[in-house]
Amino acid sequence: MFEVIVVNKLIRGFIVAVLLGLVVTVWDGFFILPEGEQAVVTQFGAPVGTPIVDAGLHFKTPFVQNVQYFDKKILIWDGDPNQIPTNDKTFVYVDVSARWRISNALVFLQAVNNIDRAQGVLDDIIGSTVRDLVNKNNLVEIIRSSGWQRLRDSPDSAENGSEKIVLGRDGMAKKIREIVSKATPKYGIEVVDVMFKRVNYIESVSRKVYDRMISERKRIAAEKRSQGEGQKAEILGKVARELKTITSGANRKAEEIKGAADAEATKIYAKAYSQDPEFYAFSKTLESYEKTFGDNSKLIVSSDSQFFKYLNEIK
Repeated sequence: MFEVIVVNKLIRGFIVAVLLGLVVTVWDGFFILPEGEQAVVTQFGAPVGTPIVDAGLHFKTPFVQNVQYFDKKILIWDGDPNQIPTNDKTFVYVDVSARWRISNALVFLQAVNNIDRAQGVLDDIIGSTVRDLVNKNNLVEIIRSSGWQRLRDSPDSAENGSEKIVLGRDGMAKKIREIVSKATPKYGIEVVDVMFKRVNYIESVSRKVYDRMISERKRIAAEKRSQGEGQKAEILGKVARELKTITSGANRKAEEIKGAADAEATKIYAKAYSQDPEFYAFSKTLESYEKTFGDNSKLIVSSDSQFFKYLNEIK
């Protein structure tokens, strides 16, 4: 009886151990890959198989294999501003940023292992590429976009220089990405895009640029004032011409009215004269006297003068 009890205990203990082993095996043998991440299974530190990119439940060999997770989302690289000379010997501070992602988790694990080291690799690759392209291009290529040539040649443009934009800032950014994209696949990295965040002049250049901008704005202001004075003179001349035309028309109309009135008055005078010539002559003579004699006037005429006719008749 005692032996049977011992055997039963051993069997129960064995079953419990097996069950616990199965639970631990299942617990360590399955793993869940979240959305937005990818994984590489390693065995004693060495990668096994291809990267796992599909989210969900996955199996690995328990106790022997481990899982390393990596982001699938786009990451940001932000370089430090660097002072770089351009092809036309102008020093500028260039601040560049880029977006990148892990394109091959297995290669990434073998080449750089983690995000921090990947950022360092991008520092070297993107930084050297930016410096090389800035050195080979003039300042105008960095500070102007590729569409600046069309804007500068427009009638409203304040610039009148002769610079010709070949790449422009956006074209240079694309060129940097093309060059960098050839060097990063061996690290399991894909560079999505590169952009210039900021381009600043060094202090000595900034002063010259500000002085040139002030001079240019003064020139534009003088040009605008000159155009305004020309338009003012044109408007005043037009107003003077219109005023002269209106005045001439008014004077002509007034003369026409006066002529018509004089004709009508002459007609009336002629009609009145024809009715009583003697009275008309007498009336006109009195008007002449009124216009001729003043308070202190003296008139010496002959006694037989027609002007003195009616005065001579008064007795």
